[in-house]
Amino acid sequence: MLGTTLSMDNSSAVGRHHSTHKILSEITKIWIKILFISLIFALVQTSTPPTSIPLQKRAGNPLVPTESTDDHCNKTVDIYVDVSSPPLTYLNRHRPLTCWYRFKSIRGIPKDWVLRLTFKKFKVGTLVNSTHCEGGYLQIVDGNSKTDVSNRREPGSFCGEAEQPQTFISETSYVKVVFHTDNFTDQTYFAFDSRAETEVYLRYGQHPELYPNRRGEIVQGSYCEREFRDCRLQTCYVQSPAYPGLYPRALKCRYRLHTRQPFIKLYLQNEQFAVDGQRCENLMTCPMKEIGSGPEHCPYDWLAIHDGRDENAPIIGQFCGMGKFPFSIIGTTQHMYVEFVSSPAGPLLNNGFHFNVGNWPGHVEPAGVKQGTCDWLLSSNALKQTSASEGIFLSVAHWYPPNTSCNYHIQGVENEIVRLYFPSFRINRIEAPIVKPDGDCAESLTIYDADFPDPSRVIKTFCDTFSKPMEKIDFVSTGRSMFVKFLSRTGSYSGSSLYYWGHYDFFNNTKFGAKNGVPNTLCDEVFYAWEHPNGILRSPLNTLIYKRIASTSDVRCQYKFINDKRAFARVIIEMVSISFKEIPYSTSPCTRCHEERVDKLIIWEEKNKTQQRLACFCDNIPRPVRIISSDAQMNLEMLVLGQYASQHYFKYPNTLFTANYEFVHPPLCGPITMGPKADGELIFPHKNSFGLPVTGAPQKVIKCIWELKVSAQRDLWLKVDKAKFGIYGSCEVGKIEVYLAGRLEPRFVVCPENASLAKNLPILSAAELGALDNLNDDPLPVIIQYTGDNRFPGKSAFSLVWTELFHLPRNPDGTLSTAAQMLKSPCDFVCPSNPSICLPKHLVCNGIVNCPNASKTNNELHSMEALIENVEASLQTFGIFNLKNSHLLNDESAELCRKSEHDSDYYDEYENVKWALIVAGSCFVVVMFLAVLCKMCKGRTKNQ
Repeated sequence: MLGTTLSMDNSSAVGRHHSTHKILSEITKIWIKILFISLIFALVQTSTPPTSIPLQKRAGNPLVPTESTDDHCNKTVDIYVDVSSPPLTYLNRHRPLTCWYRFKSIRGIPKDWVLRLTFKKFKVGTLVNSTHCEGGYLQIVDGNSKTDVSNRREPGSFCGEAEQPQTFISETSYVKVVFHTDNFTDQTYFAFDSRAETEVYLRYGQHPELYPNRRGEIVQGSYCEREFRDCRLQTCYVQSPAYPGLYPRALKCRYRLHTRQPFIKLYLQNEQFAVDGQRCENLMTCPMKEIGSGPEHCPYDWLAIHDGRDENAPIIGQFCGMGKFPFSIIGTTQHMYVEFVSSPAGPLLNNGFHFNVGNWPGHVEPAGVKQGTCDWLLSSNALKQTSASEGIFLSVAHWYPPNTSCNYHIQGVENEIVRLYFPSFRINRIEAPIVKPDGDCAESLTIYDADFPDPSRVIKTFCDTFSKPMEKIDFVSTGRSMFVKFLSRTGSYSGSSLYYWGHYDFFNNTKFGAKNGVPNTLCDEVFYAWEHPNGILRSPLNTLIYKRIASTSDVRCQYKFINDKRAFARVIIEMVSISFKEIPYSTSPCTRCHEERVDKLIIWEEKNKTQQRLACFCDNIPRPVRIISSDAQMNLEMLVLGQYASQHYFKYPNTLFTANYEFVHPPLCGPITMGPKADGELIFPHKNSFGLPVTGAPQKVIKCIWELKVSAQRDLWLKVDKAKFGIYGSCEVGKIEVYLAGRLEPRFVVCPENASLAKNLPILSAAELGALDNLNDDPLPVIIQYTGDNRFPGKSAFSLVWTELFHLPRNPDGTLSTAAQMLKSPCDFVCPSNPSICLPKHLVCNGIVNCPNASKTNNELHSMEALIENVEASLQTFGIFNLKNSHLLNDESAELCRKSEHDSDYYDEYENVKWALIVAGSCFVVVMFLAVLCKMCKGRTKNQ
């Protein structure tokens, strides 16, 4: 049983093994048949005529048919999927072919994404005349009707060949690629891949969320028209569409740019620029085009920049080429209009442009009136309205065309001068010329001492090729105007090669004397009596003189007063105020004005070719001081130490000194000096002045100044007689003032209001006159000044009589000397009114009362006995004895002047003889006349 069972199991196992082997063999046969049939089918499908190319994969040939044509065309593809041109088959070979591709996003990608297409290889059609594609093209449609921007209406065409990878980065998340060829062959192909991107750093920059309008605001309905407002650096990116990738074709982009401040600046310098830089990839056939400007240089793709709001504004340049842009461009205002155009067809090359927009940071608006693009009238009135001490104008910082001239007319008011200096000045080569320079001095800056570019009055010219800049050097005009002219033969895109900051200000150059001052001097002036008989004098208003002098030299301003003796004989200078600053590190007061090294005023006059000092001031004065010349000329000199002149007084608002001057003492006044003598008379008007020639205009007010010299140790008595002070009875129009030496206020004033008191003026004692210890030295003279109305000649007249008085000596006990002692003294006659005063004998009975009235020079009271005793002793010298009421007499009393009866009889006899001689002489003249007459009558009778 067991054996039977085992044999049965073995036989069944063998049977199963044979059946399995048989099945496998059948399956193998079937697969072999399938493979054979598939091979036959493949050979049949790929069979070609004898002229066809063998179906082998060639080196570098992407057209290895692995799929059907329908699988490679007209479809929506996933992002990150490689796309290539359809395979070449016998169905599409040498036939027209059009394919399109759309891209669908993947879940998880943010909504705001763009598509990056990287073309690895590209060869479609041929670019003919750089204007259209022949044989095929590729279009990239960026956006649709639902996106903010779209170029679907004019997508343009790419054609040609590109073996290097080229990238296109869309502006939207919808992209459609259209491929077309008129004759599909293995020489027409493309391959690209795609990927979605949400952050394109080169396009949006850092922190794009902070600047949502960094790329401008899209104009509705356009693809690349944008507006930029209030641009600042890094806030406005002007870019070609699809930047930093290839820009599309058939573009007409417009960018309106605006900044808050002029001058608007396109920061193009050193930025990569590729606009029509290459028309094909083969450098031998299509060399790279350098960046240039002009329609001839850029006929296809170009970037045009206008200096203004729209296309009607002046065009700065039309640029194209490849490389780093060599310069920035600066506009003249706050607006600029940029236009970017690409041809309808072009190569799959050129990445476009990118630049920032801002404004030139150094802009300063001059205080003046703009007259054109860069011409200015800079006036002192306009500067005063700004409350600034200096005006500023800068070198031309914006673009300007060739042969540009920019003018700055700096104009002050009458009697002002202009100063110009450059705190900063650099001269560079011309970096951004519009026209290449030819020769020297393509750009220049010229300063004229005139109100127009007068070639004969050039102060300085700077050229771009050989001049050295001059910083902080003052250029000063001689008149009220200065003209600065900038000239460029080349033009520039970004400003002048001469970079400067020009500072200007105005200085009052008013002359108080002769109109033009003294030529070739810093501040000297001359005052002519016939031009200005009187006026105001002060330190120079032009404080620039304190800066222009070298620190090793002192500032010296000399004022000369020149007179014509036929008109005036004296000069008066009245110092009103003096305000010098203290010398640093000097604490001691000025005690020796002439010798010390200090700021000072020196007044002198020239006599016998030598300087005679009159006054010197180095400190402030509390009140006005008057200096009178002794001749027709006088000089005033202001000396300021050069070491501190600029530091102390440049633009110092206060005056260093103020004074009044006047030419006085015309011929009507007569001689200047009188005395010293015992008595005299001053008569106005002077009798010898009539008939003298008069120079200059007649003066309304006449002023005379006399010096009355008094003998040593003599008193002085003045008396005004026969005074007439014009037709007005006021002290304002006529007065006589008497000044004592060293006194600022007059001692006496005689005018119509007190003329009656003029005969009783107090006696001026020798001590009051300034008597010196040395009895032989005369005191300083007494100054007598008359001021009167000269509009009515002959209406003013007066006589001033003076008498020198001698004081009688006193006894040791203080009493007056006796008559015996008096007779030994030089005194001859004691004035009865004051026994302490006596007169010389020749002043008694001379027709003028020389003894003053009972007023005394002191307050002493004399007894009647002493008075009578002295008077009688004085009368005895004249031979008069026992005269009653002798104390009531004066030097001109009739009793005194008759002296004695004998003298009286002798006088009468003398008078009789005199009259007899007069009568005899008259009779003799009458007889002689009658004799001559009779002789003439007899001669006539004979003739008849």
